[in-house]
Amino acid sequence: MSHPYAGLPDRQFWSRGVAAVESHLFDPVSGPRFLIRPGDRVATAGSCFAQHISRRLRAMGDNFLLAEGGEHLPPAEREARQYGLFSARYGNIYTPMQLWQLWQEAFGERQPNDRAWRNRQGRWVDPFRPSVEPDGFESAEQVAGDRAQHLAAVRSLFETADYLVFTLGLTEAWRSRADGSVYPLAPGVAGGEHDPTRHEFVNFSAGETEEALENVLLAARARNPSLRVILTVSPVPLAATYEPRHVAVSTSYSKAVLRVAAEQLVRRHDWIDYFPSYEVITASPTGGLYFEEDRRAVSPLGVAHVMRLFTRHYVEGAGAREEALTRLGHVALPQSGVICDEERMDAARSGEG
Repeated sequence: MSHPYAGLPDRQFWSRGVAAVESHLFDPVSGPRFLIRPGDRVATAGSCFAQHISRRLRAMGDNFLLAEGGEHLPPAEREARQYGLFSARYGNIYTPMQLWQLWQEAFGERQPNDRAWRNRQGRWVDPFRPSVEPDGFESAEQVAGDRAQHLAAVRSLFETADYLVFTLGLTEAWRSRADGSVYPLAPGVAGGEHDPTRHEFVNFSAGETEEALENVLLAARARNPSLRVILTVSPVPLAATYEPRHVAVSTSYSKAVLRVAAEQLVRRHDWIDYFPSYEVITASPTGGLYFEEDRRAVSPLGVAHVMRLFTRHYVEGAGAREEALTRLGHVALPQSGVICDEERMDAARSGEG
């Protein structure tokens, strides 16, 4: 007797696509929609896990789009001030709402009330990227001037990128009660002061997340009709939750919401694809193998697995370039080299931040 499951490929059965596969051979990518070719400009943005994609693309050749590179600075200073961490110097963008508001500001559609915050050292930080200047700015005017340059770079990025790889990280955030501006960190962690009358906690729903993500991607596509998008979900658990429950439960909620939002957009738009970095790291075939001792940071071995699959499926000629990287000694970035603003919440709680 025939039935609908007869003859389906091995990847669609747990026993053959998961249980029978060795951890290092696990490959959940199926039918990628795009192939990044030499000369294609790939922009990156998102949570701290997205930094691995940026660095691998930079190491492999000319695909990485760098709209804000700090070329006027010595290499060591560029790195310290987060030039090249992503395609523009926006720091970690954890939620789709952050990206949507950044796009609106860059193209003159909104202007946040908050312009500059004092930090604990008495210097000034940008409320929407508080860690990009490690020593802070000397004045609020310097913050404004640097942000103007940053927004120009963001406009250039959206208008010239062939691809955008955006890694979804969180659903929890803090925002202004006055104008709804969403921050990457709670006020008071890296600058500013928390005031319950002016700031509120929000944990975005599936609908809100999907709407914000679709808003920014449709706006970007209208501005740049050839833009294609690859969405990923960060496998890194939450460093802390403001919900009155265990951080593991909040992590499960956030990742589920982000994954559903990505899925809905992929189903509606043929110029958007999903790359399963989350599944590679967290699925049972790897059985926790790819997390460090803190059960949160992704190990270099796990990063290497993710990036091997990304380049194999999405980058033309990736095999030869990967071999060259191996010969040159390029390996996955250790977690100590990843800048994760979110971790500052835990440090602030213990008085270290």
